[in-house]
Amino acid sequence: MGAAEPVEEKKSDESEVREENEEKEEEEVKDVEKGEVVLQEHVVESNNNYGDFQISRMQRLNPSNPLRIAINSNTRVPTFSPSQRSHPSHPPHPPHPSQLPHPPHPPQPPQPSQLAQPRSTPTPQQPSLTTLNSRAYTNRISLFLFLLHMIAAVGLVSFLVFKGIQGLIGPSNDVKKIEKRVLRFLLPQVEAASLLSITLAFAWQKAVRVWPIFMVHVIIWSTFVMSLSAGILLICFQKPSTEGVGVCFIAFAIGSGLYACWVTPRIKFCCKVLMKALEPVSKFPDLNQPIYWMLGAGFLWMSLWILAVVGALNFSFPPLTIIALVLSLMWTAEVMRNVANLTVSRVISLYYLRGMQSNTQFCFQRALTRNLGSACLGSLFVPAIEALRIVARGLNLLEGEDEFMFSCAHCCLRVMESIFRYGNGWAYVQIAAYGKGFVKASQDTWELFEKQEMEPIVDSDITSAICFLTGVCSGSICVIVVAAWTAKVHDNFTATISLLAFFVGYLMTRIAMALPHACVSCYYACYAENPDSRLFDTTIKDRLGLIKSGRDVVVPTPRMPRRFAAT
Repeated sequence: MGAAEPVEEKKSDESEVREENEEKEEEEVKDVEKGEVVLQEHVVESNNNYGDFQISRMQRLNPSNPLRIAINSNTRVPTFSPSQRSHPSHPPHPPHPSQLPHPPHPPQPPQPSQLAQPRSTPTPQQPSLTTLNSRAYTNRISLFLFLLHMIAAVGLVSFLVFKGIQGLIGPSNDVKKIEKRVLRFLLPQVEAASLLSITLAFAWQKAVRVWPIFMVHVIIWSTFVMSLSAGILLICFQKPSTEGVGVCFIAFAIGSGLYACWVTPRIKFCCKVLMKALEPVSKFPDLNQPIYWMLGAGFLWMSLWILAVVGALNFSFPPLTIIALVLSLMWTAEVMRNVANLTVSRVISLYYLRGMQSNTQFCFQRALTRNLGSACLGSLFVPAIEALRIVARGLNLLEGEDEFMFSCAHCCLRVMESIFRYGNGWAYVQIAAYGKGFVKASQDTWELFEKQEMEPIVDSDITSAICFLTGVCSGSICVIVVAAWTAKVHDNFTATISLLAFFVGYLMTRIAMALPHACVSCYYACYAENPDSRLFDTTIKDRLGLIKSGRDVVVPTPRMPRRFAAT
């Protein structure tokens, strides 16, 4: 309490100090007019039990004065803002040590509410709600079903290969003759289609990474040309089976040509986003290694799969067995593609969200283990959901007078749009980054898009369509090569080998195109999560601004008939 005694002694001189301050008031006004500041303290009112407390004016003391040092060491005066320090009739100016007031009485002892306060209180960092290194296995039921399916598929393929070998060395000459003919005229063409598809897959991916703007136009129109050429070639063989397959190719070519004309306004923005999304790829030289592994595994599995198809000819119910093999291969190849997608998505998303240089091998291992269940579930439902969504949208493009039919089409579209929120291809980014389940990741990603008002942009994105058309183009090229070869050596197998070649070429190319697809998905999803990151430019922000201002109209896929839009 020793610090309070000198304060009591100085209270008696308070009146004399006030008179002296009144005499110097005119000088202070002149100083303020010259641009100099007189530091004053305002009255601080407190509603606590200790009553009102008034802080007097600061003394005109040099900062090195011993008396001022002693006062400051005993009482720490809270720091006030410039508006609080300045007198109401004087504009705020920065204080100058030489213009501080003359010494009146020192400040009274601080009340408990006015005790020493830190100048800046650090804000505690909020705990992270999500972790980037989740150790939980996602979608375990789907993972269990896929592993069970793979065990059954490996067993079936092994058994059918055994049946094929048994037919070759067995006593039955008829079976032996059939299988030898199949191995001679079917197996070489399909294996050649596999090698050609791998070559085309790497060629497409490399070209898209080097010349994205040019290749987007090439892919869209070359798909139309190649599928039309494949259809015409098959029709020229003048066999019922080849003519049926050829008509399907021509019908698809017409649809792809109409689509190419329809999406022309979107191509410019798609190319710009694709260029920006592929920029981080150069920072990870080994990013393509998971693609190599998946393509190698796919080639080996398809080679065994072809031998199993040959063995199915010597087994009961060959058509049903071959259909089961086809469905199994479709799911397996789609899982391979999504494993590559998850690997690239984790590497690129951590770069965008945290600026991290991730280990590609670790991300690949994580995609093959902890996130494999989500890849299996997404591979099973996303293609079906997107296909049904396209069909529902196509129905809404039709015009007619049947109100009931179009009401049903509108209802189906709304149902598919609702389902799309719970299962979409954008979910793989959050699955890879945070280890979420497939449904939760789909919901969270779409909510981020809605929060940033990005639905028109992501809904009109054509990157997934570009990757799909790339696979179709590769499959059509394989059909042209293999069909011409087979028609020369054994034309009875032309239709069958053409379908197998298209199937193999499409699946292989889709696996390779997982890299650009994942990069674009990460660009959109990570921007929606952190749009202020320095790693993003103003591409999406400018696009949103143009859309909101009406200067750039997005060409959306119609959601409902025009008659319903008015209501």
